[in-house]
Amino acid sequence: MAGANVQIFGTPDSQSTRAALRFFRERRIEVHLVDVRRKPLAATELRRFVDRLGARAVADEDSKAWRDAGLAHLRMDQVELAQRLADGRLLRLPLIRVGNLVAAGHDEAAWKSMLAGA
Repeated sequence: MAGANVQIFGTPDSQSTRAALRFFRERRIEVHLVDVRRKPLAATELRRFVDRLGARAVADEDSKAWRDAGLAHLRMDQVELAQRLADGRLLRLPLIRVGNLVAAGHDEAAWKSMLAGA
């Protein structure tokens, strides 16, 4: 898997992001970490994750930012939720892209299948 181009969107202080970095580095796969606090996710990149996984899978509904924004009590369709996800604090991190394959959150099974499919 030497040619895999792995991008991890997350924050260095996030436990899930560190787990993803460790997962790929243990397999000697070079990763590119994008710190979403310093460089927010581009709209097209966010749309790629939402289109492939769905807005609910990309949203971190258990986060403090989600509760503070009062989103737990709102009923939103996929489009409305996707628009709110422009606020990077609401994303389930890490967001991982290997070529055209994507995954959200700490999901080692998905990461393994991404490597197998890449």
